[in-house]
Amino acid sequence: MTHDALTSARNTLNTEAAGLQKLAESIGDEIVAAVDLLANAQGRVIVSGMGKSGHIGNKITATMASTGTPAQFVHPAEASHGDLGMITTQDVILALSWSGGTSELGGLLAYAQRFNIPLIAITSDADSLLGSSADICLTLPKADEACPNGLAPTTSTTMQLALGDALAVALLERRSFSPSDFKNFHPGGKLGASLSLVKDVMHHGDALPLIDKDVMMDEALLIMTEKGFGCLGVVNPQSALIGIVTDGDLRRHMSADLLNKTVGDIMTKDPMTIESNSMTAQALNIMNENKIQCLFVCDTSTTQKEPIGLIRVLDLLRIGTA
Repeated sequence: MTHDALTSARNTLNTEAAGLQKLAESIGDEIVAAVDLLANAQGRVIVSGMGKSGHIGNKITATMASTGTPAQFVHPAEASHGDLGMITTQDVILALSWSGGTSELGGLLAYAQRFNIPLIAITSDADSLLGSSADICLTLPKADEACPNGLAPTTSTTMQLALGDALAVALLERRSFSPSDFKNFHPGGKLGASLSLVKDVMHHGDALPLIDKDVMMDEALLIMTEKGFGCLGVVNPQSALIGIVTDGDLRRHMSADLLNKTVGDIMTKDPMTIESNSMTAQALNIMNENKIQCLFVCDTSTTQKEPIGLIRVLDLLRIGTA
């Protein structure tokens, strides 16, 4: 019989999705208590688990740490050989075991009880050693593993991972964790670049290519060339941005009398702008959607659009946002 990989893949995903649905329906007040305990911890969240539960625990640790909840993974077997010293009475332990009877967790459980360290369990058996030792037990519902033999942890680890995400997101929201906070923990790579703020990248001060609308185009072209941005911001006597002149505007108005026109004659009125506290990813989105190469950054503390900066696609390419 030919093995149908597509059918197998769909069966796996559907089986795991069914497990997640059971989990969503089964959780109750105990998760509220767990979030309260974690949010009020003076120390870190110590995550522990053996085997596949340990791999899931490492991911939960990383997610919490990157979203404002200090967390550390402690391997349960290593804990009994000295790593218990990493855990303080200010911490909260989050232990994972599907069966709840993982022998390697024994030393960790005894240590938690001896020093009165709060313990949250994620297990399928609330009456197990882990479940009964915990201050709060987050019980996973019984669900079929996607493995046809019912042996390889699949649905069970997916539920563990999802419940860890649920805790991390609830804590994130409890702390009002913002995109700027997120950037502090993700300064590298494309993600860090996309979370950069426009004010950190924009050109400003004397570098800005600004001009009055009544200036003749022969003079405007000299200023445009000198500034080197391929555009000019047009301002009124009150320093408000009222238009923009780009290379595209020059091409559209190319004629023998171009130099005899004023900036106001060829400018594009009411150009797109962005605020300085916006993320560079938003600036890139605006430029892509409107097929433009630059954006003036305007001060929104006044009723008028006063240009305080300029950001270009090239700037976003340089820092890795684009």
